[in-house]
Amino acid sequence: MKKVLLHPMYFGSIAQYVALVQADGVIFENEDNYQKQTYRNRTYIYGANGKLLLTIPIKHTGKAGRQLYRDVRIENDFSWQTLHWKSLETAYRTSPFFEYYEDEFAPLFEKRKEFLLDFNHECFQALQDCLQLDTPFSKTSKYQEQPEDSIDLRNLVFAKKEKSYDLQSYIQVFSEKHGFISNLSILDLLFNEGTNALSYLEQQTIF
Repeated sequence: MKKVLLHPMYFGSIAQYVALVQADGVIFENEDNYQKQTYRNRTYIYGANGKLLLTIPIKHTGKAGRQLYRDVRIENDFSWQTLHWKSLETAYRTSPFFEYYEDEFAPLFEKRKEFLLDFNHECFQALQDCLQLDTPFSKTSKYQEQPEDSIDLRNLVFAKKEKSYDLQSYIQVFSEKHGFISNLSILDLLFNEGTNALSYLEQQTIF
């Protein structure tokens, strides 16, 4: 597969990482307009009561018209980082690999973050280390509605009307209560499968 064009997400979906792992290279879209209700600022994990949404609060400018993704600031008036980290701990503390990786992710929730896009790139870098990814990546310098040099998978960022993928099941912490939940945050796969996560991603098909 040649290069794929993806949006930087907040701990992106498993489908996004299937595309990322199987590509010859990744180009991250850095020059687009921000849109609400996407995985730019949200991710789904598996909580004790089933699918749980974590959302990063965004500062609203009040200005008419669209705002560039790279200009979007995080709203830090309340402690969303503490809430998200506690939610991850509650959901995955008993998973096989949470303790193995927690020191890689905990610092992301300790220091105040300003820009959403920058934070999402930080999240990707932490995942890159944990998954031991060697897929080369770059960032766009201008927006192209129809890119010519890559497979456009920017649609993976949409949380509403999301396409259903036939992903192989794996054991999840609360699967005995609620069954297997497909295509959650990549963190769900990592904390449950650990070092096997990369080979899992290599074996899935989303096209």
